[in-house]
Amino acid sequence: MKVEVISPFVTATIKVLETETGRSVPVEKGPLTIESTAHTCQDCTVLIGVIGAVQGIVMYGMSERTCKNIVSALLNERVVVFNEMVESAIAEMGNVITGIASADLEKAGFPSTLAPPTVISGRGVVISTINIKRLQIPLLTEFGEIEVGVALRENDRR
Repeated sequence: MKVEVISPFVTATIKVLETETGRSVPVEKGPLTIESTAHTCQDCTVLIGVIGAVQGIVMYGMSERTCKNIVSALLNERVVVFNEMVESAIAEMGNVITGIASADLEKAGFPSTLAPPTVISGRGVVISTINIKRLQIPLLTEFGEIEVGVALRENDRR
């Protein structure tokens, strides 16, 4: 996977957190790993399909606590229950992040189309990216850890 395909997702995640919360959000990247095996979801994972010059999926995984912390910051009020509103807000956040990253991918010569977000709730769910290696990028924030999983490959049929 090329850097031009990966970095837009990290940059967009930081940008969306800062824009939506209205403040600077320090983000520390944890150790990157390349995975070729199935992935076990966290409490909440937003999954977005990508097709075009690159194809595959992007996943944003986090704990329920991280989801509630992010949504609390977005709403500027404490959220204590993981419910449909939290799930919807996190899905939309993943959608916005991937949309911004998609625009950067297009600038780098990789135009793509996105599928609507899917939210998978429940720890222990296994997602397989079959024949696409996945780069796992842990982002440590004041809200908790967000694990960005990018499983994209160049489409040979462009």
